[in-house]
Amino acid sequence: MAIQWYPGHMTAARKKAAETMASIDVVIEVVDARLPGASTNPMVHDLRLQRQRPCLKVLNKADLADPLITQAWIEHYDRQDGVRALAVSCKKPGDLARLPALCQTLAPHRKENTKPLRMMIMGIPNVGKSTLMNVVLKRKLAKVGDEPAVTRSQQTSQLDVRHSITDTPGLLWPKIEHPSDGLMLAASNAVGRNAMIDDEVAIFLAGLLLARYPALLAKRYGLPVAARVDIDAVAVIEGIARRRGLRRRGGEADIEKAAKVLLQDYRDGLLGRISLETPGTRSVMLAAERVRHEALPPASEDLPAGAETDE
Repeated sequence: MAIQWYPGHMTAARKKAAETMASIDVVIEVVDARLPGASTNPMVHDLRLQRQRPCLKVLNKADLADPLITQAWIEHYDRQDGVRALAVSCKKPGDLARLPALCQTLAPHRKENTKPLRMMIMGIPNVGKSTLMNVVLKRKLAKVGDEPAVTRSQQTSQLDVRHSITDTPGLLWPKIEHPSDGLMLAASNAVGRNAMIDDEVAIFLAGLLLARYPALLAKRYGLPVAARVDIDAVAVIEGIARRRGLRRRGGEADIEKAAKVLLQDYRDGLLGRISLETPGTRSVMLAAERVRHEALPPASEDLPAGAETDE
């Protein structure tokens, strides 16, 4: 299943963001610490490079992510030109205390009081941008909610005499190129409900957890996965249904309800600290995608005369 979600308001939001970026100094891009690569919007990357704006990557929800993998991502981003990275949990205001100072290091020309540092928060939906804004400002200004696309317009506020900060609506991009990215985003509640099928997303998530965090599945649901018995992703969902007594009429396992249980437990951090990708796994995935695309015939290539499709 290919996950795609780009509601109409995002086109206007992208245009407005491009206009605003002309007058800001540093882009604060908020990503999900559990999937930093998949939750990085390529449009944000392109916009800031066009304007030659530096970027502070804020890996939010770090309290839900694998700490060793989060550290690997921080080191990965800190090696990039014009980029610094910071892992935070917006539930812990102290994590954000360094944010203005880190932005200042990326824009050293804005040190005088006569030239305040202008920061702009960007990122995908439901990644915590508005919560971050409220915590940094120490007051509830931006509307927040545990669902994508809560913020629909920009808001600019003065942090102090030397810093201003602009919050922007969550942005996805018109076509999510890598299928696994769409599934990770869906599992992490960054796309609208109408763009995903819970069963398929949960099976993807179960397969990933089975490969990387089997002990956490065993602990949460009492499944025999840690013993390396013969079990696959579908069996994990079925096992959750049995353990939780989720049955349809006739006694069959209710896969739909079990899928929702797994997804909600992951989103709430009840499974433990989990990262869905590492810098290494992302590099491998991107390399495999390049090989696959190179092997495909050109899009304009015509079928031989008389050839038929399988449709």
